[in-house]
Amino acid sequence: MPVRRDMALTLPDDVRALIDGKNFATVATLDPDGGPQTSDVWVGLDDGDLVFSATEDRRKVRNLRRDPRVSVSIIDAADPYRHTQLRGRVTIEPDPGKTLPKTLSHKYLAQDPPPEGPEAERVLVRLHVEKIAGNVK
Repeated sequence: MPVRRDMALTLPDDVRALIDGKNFATVATLDPDGGPQTSDVWVGLDDGDLVFSATEDRRKVRNLRRDPRVSVSIIDAADPYRHTQLRGRVTIEPDPGKTLPKTLSHKYLAQDPPPEGPEAERVLVRLHVEKIAGNVK
């Protein structure tokens, strides 16, 4: 299923601020049997899109390659009553330089990530938002 970029929503400033904070996100994908699979991830913004990093062998990546539909929930760590849910479809891009995990590690931990071997094939997962819900005011 190709993703139509022209159908993606622009993230409002309050949602962008939640993504820019040190808040973890929960990514929900669909397993082959249709059941939900969730993963907690670090998130960031790139060119106005929510992005996260994963290795090619992860279940969430396999699920998203098969079905790009996703739901991402983010809760404000300082005020759990502030939250958002973003739904849409993703595109998966190679990240051979492993730049996104380094950027996110500096955001969340203020240090470089642990070294990975050359066999760790990193990808950048980019969400094209189709629906925004939650309470971020």
